[in-house]
Amino acid sequence: MNIIVLDAATLADTSLDELAQLGSLTCYNLTNQHELIERCQDADVVVTNKVVINQQAMAQLPHLKLICVAATGTNNIDLPAAKAHNIAVTNVAGYSTPSVVQHTFTLITNLLGNTHKYIRDCQQGLWQQSPMFCRLDYSFNEIAGKTLAIIGYGSLGKAVAEVATAFGAHVIISERKGHTPREGRVSFEQALKTADIISVHCPLTEETRDQIAAHELNMMKPSAILINTARGGIINEADLASALANNVIAGAGVDVLSKEPAEADNPLAQYTGDNLLLTPHIAWASKESIIRLVKEIALNIKAFNQGNERNRLV
Repeated sequence: MNIIVLDAATLADTSLDELAQLGSLTCYNLTNQHELIERCQDADVVVTNKVVINQQAMAQLPHLKLICVAATGTNNIDLPAAKAHNIAVTNVAGYSTPSVVQHTFTLITNLLGNTHKYIRDCQQGLWQQSPMFCRLDYSFNEIAGKTLAIIGYGSLGKAVAEVATAFGAHVIISERKGHTPREGRVSFEQALKTADIISVHCPLTEETRDQIAAHELNMMKPSAILINTARGGIINEADLASALANNVIAGAGVDVLSKEPAEADNPLAQYTGDNLLLTPHIAWASKESIIRLVKEIALNIKAFNQGNERNRLV
């Protein structure tokens, strides 16, 4: 069995020995679209994170039996085409939950505590110049007692809610925008208006694209902070940059952008205010998370070889 990994760089330096034990393994750090057919010509199994495999590519890969997506989302795979070509497709879900939750609270606690500002001041030698034992230049606020709204109450949203409750926050669950609240939830508008912290964990769909833009940002408290570790495009980036610059909201922590890697003219990539924490799509990528991901991919391949369906989408 020939196994081709198209973008091994996305797996950092994690050992792929579990994959190597399943067949002849060839790894490429990154693969451009024009290299796909040549590299996968003899592949039985292809492992891809972000490389697109469409109908045209599948038609030119006669040996391909299984596509393993090294992620949860499968928008880079033409699933109907895979079915038509009798190519199985698997993904991995849930592997990154602890990592994403941790990064979510890294952003929250840094913004509430202004930790990034204090670190900067220490690096610039300002603590040494303090007339007292500490510096109190910026506010330091607790999560305890704050209202934290969850937008997207899947496994990630539920895990964030659990940790927020442990911190002493009052957690509210937002209903989908434009829908009547189910029991135990509040309307989307109420969540925006009442929350001190809003954390986004819903998928990017046509329904959720730009669901938080200027109108929604203006509903929020001026003291509120907005966190997005879900998908770029859910929050309108130009509107968020404007809201931060004009103190419409107090701050934001963003790990994802609508186009990645960040483009030079992206409004959030260009923003220089210290009320934005922008990280390069790392929330999912703890060392432990990637180890779990590789293990799950190996188990998906083993199940396929044994004729069993595991994490099968096609």
